[in-house]
Amino acid sequence: MTSFKRGLTRRQFGAGAAALVASAAAGKAAGEATMPVIDTHAHVFHRGLKLAPGRRYAPEYDAPLSLYLEQLDHNGMSNGVLVQPSFLGTDNSYLVDCLKQTNGRLRGIAVVDPSISADELRALDKAGIVGIRLNLVGQPLPDLAASEWKGLLANLKAMGWQVEIQRNASDLAVLTPQLLDLGVTVVLDHFALPDPKLGVSDPGFQSVLKLGATRNVWVKISAPYRNGPAGESFAKEAYPLLRSAYGLDRLLWGSDWPHTQFEATQTYAKNRQFLDILVADGRERAQVLSSPRPLFRF
Repeated sequence: MTSFKRGLTRRQFGAGAAALVASAAAGKAAGEATMPVIDTHAHVFHRGLKLAPGRRYAPEYDAPLSLYLEQLDHNGMSNGVLVQPSFLGTDNSYLVDCLKQTNGRLRGIAVVDPSISADELRALDKAGIVGIRLNLVGQPLPDLAASEWKGLLANLKAMGWQVEIQRNASDLAVLTPQLLDLGVTVVLDHFALPDPKLGVSDPGFQSVLKLGATRNVWVKISAPYRNGPAGESFAKEAYPLLRSAYGLDRLLWGSDWPHTQFEATQTYAKNRQFLDILVADGRERAQVLSSPRPLFRF
């Protein structure tokens, strides 16, 4: 076992444990204990899995299902959502296997080729997959007018699946209306990733705020560290704007565990504690943590 992997497994349950116990007690007082508490964004993998060609990155450690379930248990989370890592490409077999082991506690977001058949999608649906992810960071934008994309999105609409996108805000402001026109539900990753230098002043982010009026877009208030060195400060500015534009029932929290490429500075406990700071009102926080229930079919 590498020293880094030891760090990953042990740091999660270190000094933050006492604070989490206190936080959990406060949450129960606010009603969190009687509602589902859902982590909508995490990844699982191990080094024996086949990696996708052309990947931008691949971790040199394991983040297995068993360790993720420990994170949920130690942080008072009732349910979780596993998102297919980009470095595993369209081979969702490990993701599906993990979902089958958890008896409905988890849901999944797959990565698929646009030519995937309706039968293959139905098989994924039966396993607990509820949407697809488009991780478009560093990738060309898809031509949603192409026949195979139209066919895929029509199938997703018929199945009630979501399309989760990771891309910078300026491009999301263009892509999201196209997806909405095709009738699919859209989820935007990690505060919609505005230009870190502009933050909430980014015109793309301002356009994303306007999409809240559609009531068919959700935003993950997750992984502030992916929004530059001042990510937490940005998140504190962005949250009230997103709350006003989208409403609490369209905001989703995700741990982003195991924080790929940020493992040295992030833990599950740290991100869960930041949510308490970001959404200080216990009742609002309970709503954010439980609102994903219908979207992810819990």
